[in-house]
Amino acid sequence: MASEELLGRGDTAPDFALPGIDGRTWRYADAAGPNGLVVMFICNHCPYVQAVVDRMVRDAAALRALGVGAVAISSNDAATYPADSFENMLVFAQRNGFDFPYLYDEPQDVARAYGAVCTPEFFGFDRKRVLQYRGRLDASGRHPSAADAKRELVEAMKQVVQTGRAPDEQVASIGCSIKWKLE
Repeated sequence: MASEELLGRGDTAPDFALPGIDGRTWRYADAAGPNGLVVMFICNHCPYVQAVVDRMVRDAAALRALGVGAVAISSNDAATYPADSFENMLVFAQRNGFDFPYLYDEPQDVARAYGAVCTPEFFGFDRKRVLQYRGRLDASGRHPSAADAKRELVEAMKQVVQTGRAPDEQVASIGCSIKWKLE
């Protein structure tokens, strides 16, 4: 079951303590940079994620250069979707060159706390843990956009770093729904 409330602009980032594919437990503060954090809800099997995974890796590096950390979280029910298992997360991250933490939200509590609804979905927080950006990476859907597509997430977070506030115009992410456990 999905969250009843969506995290909105101006809300404070919920903390988390999740296992990463690197063997350590990660918290918000561990992943954040001095200028903020982007939390990316993704999974391995989603065609929308697969269409932008190379751009996610590229843009995580650009964010790091701005002092903004990045972390990816998979919250899908791996019992129903074995391609999204913890073991397959490791394979997916290695195959795609992840240089940011990839965490497993097996109980789905973090996805609920953030009000995540799809993969991929991007939450951009400023240095004070305040949500400034909730939207898409770029205009890609199930297929990558043109190579020169506007880098919406990176541009928004650059503005957050420079001014403390993201653009008012933000486009919601589209993708596969979070695969919630049946209760």
